[in-house]
Amino acid sequence: MIAFLFPGQGSQAVGMGKAFHDASAGARAVFAEANAALGFDLRRVMFEGPESELALTANTQPAVLTASVAAAAACAERGLRPALAAGHSLGEYSALVVAGALRLADAVRVVRKRGELMQEAVPVGTGAMAAIMGLPLDAVEAVTREAAQGQVVEVANVNSAQQIVIAGHRSAVERAVALATARGGRKSVLLPVSAPFHCALMAPAAERLAGELAGIAVSDPTIPVVRNVDAGVTHVAKDVVPFLLRQMASPVRWTACVQRLAAEGATAFVEVGPGRVLTALTKRIVEEARAFAVEDPGALEKAAAAVA
Repeated sequence: MIAFLFPGQGSQAVGMGKAFHDASAGARAVFAEANAALGFDLRRVMFEGPESELALTANTQPAVLTASVAAAAACAERGLRPALAAGHSLGEYSALVVAGALRLADAVRVVRKRGELMQEAVPVGTGAMAAIMGLPLDAVEAVTREAAQGQVVEVANVNSAQQIVIAGHRSAVERAVALATARGGRKSVLLPVSAPFHCALMAPAAERLAGELAGIAVSDPTIPVVRNVDAGVTHVAKDVVPFLLRQMASPVRWTACVQRLAAEGATAFVEVGPGRVLTALTKRIVEEARAFAVEDPGALEKAAAAVA
């Protein structure tokens, strides 16, 4: 059974998706639909840059979504289709589009607004995120409680047993990094992000996003989609929007998501879209996992042959 994994913000790179655009009619249709929905040439930003323009959160989010859905369209042409899916943070929207729960045109508009709202929620420079390596989740949670001192610092992503990301006020995050290092953390580094995603500081953004999501059509997904918030499975339309709103200010429980996919019967994990981060994480989470990254037509051929 094949599970598709969809990457989130941070996987972007100038040129992403161009090889699929050039090789696949289905991918080209996705790019055209995204451009029309947004009313500007997202394709140019993705293919030509500059990097600084692509890195703007309001551009990055629809760009990664579009590249991922275009890659999935190319996969479908090749006969590679998922039986279930999950996405990391922003990637959950890609999963829901490919599952038919959200329309692409609505999703690109919503995630562009999501990017703007996340950026506006916290003044630039006052928030931060950091990756904590080599400490278990309970130890990281203890560190964040001790480091908070009246500010916000929380677990934001549980990417694997040994890679946990925290987010919050910059000074509290810095205190947590120092504590983690003192307690045997192998390597803790501040991340080059524009805002502290997936923590309580994003609650105002989630409230504002509710208005954007209220006006879009939602359908039952055609395949099960595993959610970031609780690693539960979305089967019906009524669960889509509430969990997307909760996701904004809640941790991405990625380890549990991949474990749930395996428990649901996934035997091959295909990362669809830019980057290879989720492929590497999957191999750490599920022992002897068959995991493949599909970034371009050549990688698609290899993955399709391997899972045939």
